[in-house]
Amino acid sequence: MPFVVSRLCIDCVDTACVAVCPVDCFFQPRVVTADYPNMLYISAEECIDCGVCEPECPWEAIYPEEDLPAALADSLQLNTECDRNRDAFRLAVVNPHRRPTPEAVVTNKEKWGL
Repeated sequence: MPFVVSRLCIDCVDTACVAVCPVDCFFQPRVVTADYPNMLYISAEECIDCGVCEPECPWEAIYPEEDLPAALADSLQLNTECDRNRDAFRLAVVNPHRRPTPEAVVTNKEKWGL
């Protein structure tokens, strides 16, 4: 999997990354559950490894797979679910969001052990 949306995206779901993606590789769960939290997911089958999404994420939630912090390692498994169970997901759509403050980004990272 080239890029991974980490748990830092849970309940943040800013779609700036979706807006710049040249392919349809971002998905969201049709129904948010404990197994499929409210976040974006990257399909390894669709991602072309271009990297344009990573710097666009205001929550700093997207990582190349090889750079995924150990504290967020379970995010890889979450992302594979959108390919494994495609019927449970829909393509992500671009929605307007207000950019988080730098303090909000730091607080979110601390919440997940970074």
